[in-house]
Amino acid sequence: MISRRSAIVIAASLSALALASCGQKSATTSGPKDTVTFSILSTESAQNMEGYWKPILADMEKQTGLKVKPFFSSNYSSLIVAMGAKQTDLGWFSNASGLEAVRRSGGEVFARTFDPSGTDGYKSVIIVPSDSKLTLEGLLKCDKTLNFGIGDKKSTSGTLAPMTYVFIPAGVKPENCFKTVLSASHDANLAAVGNHKLDASTNNTTALRLNAARADNKTGKVKVIWESPTLPEDPIVWRKDLDPVVKEKLRQFFLTYGQGDTPEAAQQRANLARLSMGGFKPADDSHLLVVREMEALEQLGLAKETGDQAKIAAAQKNLDGIKAERVAAEGKAGAVPAAPPAN
Repeated sequence: MISRRSAIVIAASLSALALASCGQKSATTSGPKDTVTFSILSTESAQNMEGYWKPILADMEKQTGLKVKPFFSSNYSSLIVAMGAKQTDLGWFSNASGLEAVRRSGGEVFARTFDPSGTDGYKSVIIVPSDSKLTLEGLLKCDKTLNFGIGDKKSTSGTLAPMTYVFIPAGVKPENCFKTVLSASHDANLAAVGNHKLDASTNNTTALRLNAARADNKTGKVKVIWESPTLPEDPIVWRKDLDPVVKEKLRQFFLTYGQGDTPEAAQQRANLARLSMGGFKPADDSHLLVVREMEALEQLGLAKETGDQAKIAAAQKNLDGIKAERVAAEGKAGAVPAAPPAN
């Protein structure tokens, strides 16, 4: 039989264990986090991008009350992996890399940028030196005499758009077309073409416009020989599993930033202008439908190259399904960009 004294000791021990357990639980689930990591695609050097984003991130901290840590990378895949590993909480993505973040990393589109010029979108381009006589027709001769620059595999304007609209419809692959194919950032490709180290490369209208306004003005040394249809603006993606309280703080920040006629709002717009942004609009994953359709067009083109009727039928079915989604989304919101033209 347990004595009265032993019973008291056991009860006290159990109470202590219960309190410790409660304390441990509260330490690991003590409400919403107070620090978020924001990933930024470095289309230029990380030093430049840090300078452009620093005042915006400072304003984000001030308005949300959250500590905001930046995560810079010029490698699109590393941004996707970082979100999947919960090393980042939200970020500024290209459309193609944003689509992968949604697919593979538990991401979700909640906002997107808009251009201060009033043009809702941007274009992929192919550039050559300003004194070059090269044309798009000459580029596609594929005689392996030219050095070509392309973007990251997950770059919408640097790779997906030119593949969808230029190379696949022409039935050629860059690696079989040119003497060399080098993958680099928009800024690096712009410099290489301007300095005649590349005969041509991909780029986009936003990167060219931003560079034209800066002291180094590499844009003056190149010219455009091809441009794509208008592409949708960039998405802002967060992790679906973020605390709802944190999400709402971030949502309010992005959707109100740079809005209004106060001196503070004017300064915020000036901060955004350095990135060729006018501000942010609400969005969801339907923002990525145009890119999914481009991707499906690319896959259909590749299937047609094989001549395999089963692959062609499967690719066509996938494309038709995405088109149906887009039509439904347009009818629901009236805000999804127009579809890309078929191959």
